[in-house]
Amino acid sequence: MSDIIVVGGGAAGMTAAITAAENGAKVLLIEKNDHMGKKLAITGKGRCNVTNNCGLNTLMENIPHNGRFLYSALAQWLPRDTMEFFESMGVPLKTERGQRVFPVSDKAADIVNALTMRLDRLGVETVRENVRSLVIEGGICCGVNTHNRQFRASSVILATGGASYPKTGSDGYGYRLAEQAGHTIITPRPSLSALVTEEKWVRKAAGLILKNAAVKLLDNGKTIYEDFGELTFTADGVGGATVLSASAHIPEMSDNRYTVTIDLKPALTEKQLDARILRDFAELRGGAFGQSLRKLLPKDLFEPVSEITDIPLEKKISEINKTERKKIVNTLKFLTLKIKCFRSIDEAIITRGGVNVKEISPKTLESKLCKALYFAGEIIDADAYTGGFNLQIAFATGRLAGISAVNS
Repeated sequence: MSDIIVVGGGAAGMTAAITAAENGAKVLLIEKNDHMGKKLAITGKGRCNVTNNCGLNTLMENIPHNGRFLYSALAQWLPRDTMEFFESMGVPLKTERGQRVFPVSDKAADIVNALTMRLDRLGVETVRENVRSLVIEGGICCGVNTHNRQFRASSVILATGGASYPKTGSDGYGYRLAEQAGHTIITPRPSLSALVTEEKWVRKAAGLILKNAAVKLLDNGKTIYEDFGELTFTADGVGGATVLSASAHIPEMSDNRYTVTIDLKPALTEKQLDARILRDFAELRGGAFGQSLRKLLPKDLFEPVSEITDIPLEKKISEINKTERKKIVNTLKFLTLKIKCFRSIDEAIITRGGVNVKEISPKTLESKLCKALYFAGEIIDADAYTGGFNLQIAFATGRLAGISAVNS
């Protein structure tokens, strides 16, 4: 019999197991995948954005959903603690633009290996099985059942992830275990997700990455989020860091409610852009509209801009009137896309939804409905923007759950 069983070998689960073992507990870690940290290994495009090198206030500002619930966990384990944790295990880190922290090697595998090696050194027992149910006796969680056997312990920590990237094992099975203990599951949906648009012209620009776009998300015409940075056109919509963060501000998708506007020329005012276009027209006197776009836009946007403004690319510059020129300026400064839906939750970076935070103690992460049952990581209904904040939540909640389970 173990002191503590941790279900889930991701960022939160491995951290919880390490923390409990460091505090003297005999720990059993159950993971259904062939190896630990399968989702962690692909985060940050394989580079692993471990955390964000910021203070508590900035951290809280970047958690738009149930951040207050996480305050206790995050205050006890700040980004600098996460950085010291990994560097003490031999993984040198670096801070990049936006205070994003990565391994110097740019290899997520180094983070996974550091955690698995630490588990081994601490003598954490690992089992590769799928947990089917909790063992609950007298309102106390005292173990789990797998396909083949029963494991008993004084406490159980559920760190099974959310419902995004199901091929990594994060397929929502932890929600069913939580429901067995009486918990309410807030319906999972995508967060930090690419968005599908009503406009079909985006496919003509699919794969194009804009490095310096000013992006706004509007809810029924009212701006609810603004960002500046990378945006990517996809075959059916838009993605990239700015869009992923914007998606976290969409609580519920509905028809004709949300739009995204893109300023393709954020360094210029409308007046300055109009003057710039006039200068280009003067230089290319006798040329075609398409030629004038070469200095203004990436080639992949020529056809879309022509389609939106209803100005053929082959139209002579000398034939473009003031009204049409105003259309060009408006299109480049306020390129508008109607949002149809999120991309599939299977492709979302994280899940919004999960175990209702009202049913979990924020100071210990213990269930309020079932004693000796704890939660950590993405299974909890709380999420943050892109930039290392969600992994910081995973590490901080894993640590608090581990400590709390030991202390109980």
